[in-house]
Amino acid sequence: MGLCGFFNGGGISYPTFEKWMDKTLSAPLPDGIAAFCFNMYEDGGGKWSVEIIGSPKFDREDSDWACYEVFENRKDCLRWKNSYPWDANLELIKSYIERYLKEGKYAHLLKGKEGLGVGFVDGDLILIEIS
Repeated sequence: MGLCGFFNGGGISYPTFEKWMDKTLSAPLPDGIAAFCFNMYEDGGGKWSVEIIGSPKFDREDSDWACYEVFENRKDCLRWKNSYPWDANLELIKSYIERYLKEGKYAHLLKGKEGLGVGFVDGDLILIEIS
C-alpha cells in the first residue's frame, strides 16, 4: 500500500507522517503560498485522513483563508485507522506537525510562511506557532 493506504492499529507513527511530509514538501511547490493548512477528515469506520493545502492568503482573525488553494496534495493524502475519537486524532496530527517543525527535513518551507493551521474541514482551525 502507498502512503494513501490505511494503516492499522493505534493509528499512525511519526516516521510515517514524516515520510509523507518529506515526499509532499520535496516536490516543486507553486509560487504564492502564504500559508499552509492541514485539512483533516473523518472518513467513517475509524478511518481518518489528512491533506496539506497551500493558500495565497492568511488572516489570523478569519479562518476562511484556508478555503483558498494554490496547492493541495489530495491525491496523496495520508490515511490511517484507529478507534480514537476525533479530538485525539486532531491532537495527534497537531503534535506531529509541531515535531516536524522542530526536526523535519523541509521544516524551513513551513516556517517561511505567514501561517500554519490544522483542523477538520467542517470544524475550527487551530493555528500553530511557527517560530
